[in-house]
Amino acid sequence: MSSTISGPAAAALNSLTPSQLKFIQMLPKAELHAHLNGSIPISVLQELAQEFAHLSDSGLTSDAIEEGIAKLRNGVVLDEIHDFFNLFPAIYALTSNPSNLRRATRAVLEQFLDGENPQCAYLELRSTPRETPEMNRRQYVQAILDEVERYPPSKTNLIVSLDRKMTGDVLRECVEIAIGLKAEGKRVVGIDLCGDPTAGDMGVLEEHLSRARAAGLGITLHIAETPANTAAETIQLLSYTPDRLGHATFLNDEAKSIVLDKKMCIEICLTSNLLCKTVSSLDAHHIRYYLQNDHPIVICTDDTLPFRTSLVGEYALLLAASPLGLGLTQDEVKRVAEMGIGATFQSRLNPPDAVRGTGQARKVETKARGG
Repeated sequence: MSSTISGPAAAALNSLTPSQLKFIQMLPKAELHAHLNGSIPISVLQELAQEFAHLSDSGLTSDAIEEGIAKLRNGVVLDEIHDFFNLFPAIYALTSNPSNLRRATRAVLEQFLDGENPQCAYLELRSTPRETPEMNRRQYVQAILDEVERYPPSKTNLIVSLDRKMTGDVLRECVEIAIGLKAEGKRVVGIDLCGDPTAGDMGVLEEHLSRARAAGLGITLHIAETPANTAAETIQLLSYTPDRLGHATFLNDEAKSIVLDKKMCIEICLTSNLLCKTVSSLDAHHIRYYLQNDHPIVICTDDTLPFRTSLVGEYALLLAASPLGLGLTQDEVKRVAEMGIGATFQSRLNPPDAVRGTGQARKVETKARGG
């Protein structure tokens, strides 16, 4: 059950030799930045839309649902990153009850983990708890876990996301849900910060992230995604000592110094950055800086549906020759994959069949020294 691949990832994939493609397919890879609602296969959304009757409580009509699905099916065009968040009302309406949410989650897990050539060896799926007329936030998380826990902990676990627009009370509730489920032995391994990158007061996060960390949860934060994110906010978020950082596109020198010193792993989403126009080209992408500085990174998809990509496609962007890719060698790509395996939150569960990684970044000598 795979999504249509197009754009930069497709061009990179099509440029590879059969042996290069096989190498990427067989390479053990970790996907640590996949948003559930942005990764649902279009075929599943179409099935749900066909079953959709008017949802008065959702605020969307059947026509609006069909229009949203058509936009995703035909391929989206983003003028800038904020356009991205307008894509999701139709998806949220279709996953507003536990049954549909479980179906969607199952499809995403199958897309990444099943088949003859799975996209990845390990997946940390993330989603923001939502309250709807048919489920509360805990029930939302539990519905996702019902599907996650069909797989062994060495294959997949869940990160609970916090939206930047959440009030303090809702932040507290979501963190308590994550802590409580983990204490019950459920497969919650981390907390994420996501949402509109220019919204919210980041000062309210500290107490909630501290509680999550004390409970043994990993912390990953979307950070410095746009030029509008201030240096002061970025330093504030870094002071919460996250384990990983999402995107980290616009870090200044002070922030980079902290990130390098603390070895905070950067979750890199190449196609997402290109299509959201937060980077102008692969040649200008900040991945080059971290490769040159022997810093931990993990290659991820972000949202496979709107960005028309896959994890294999993202790795093709590493291996393909310039200008379609970064032109890394197979040894360099393998070492990047090992970094990702070493950056998982899975070890916080301490299961007997834990994913084994190197636990440290290895130096990647990239041919492309720009940036």
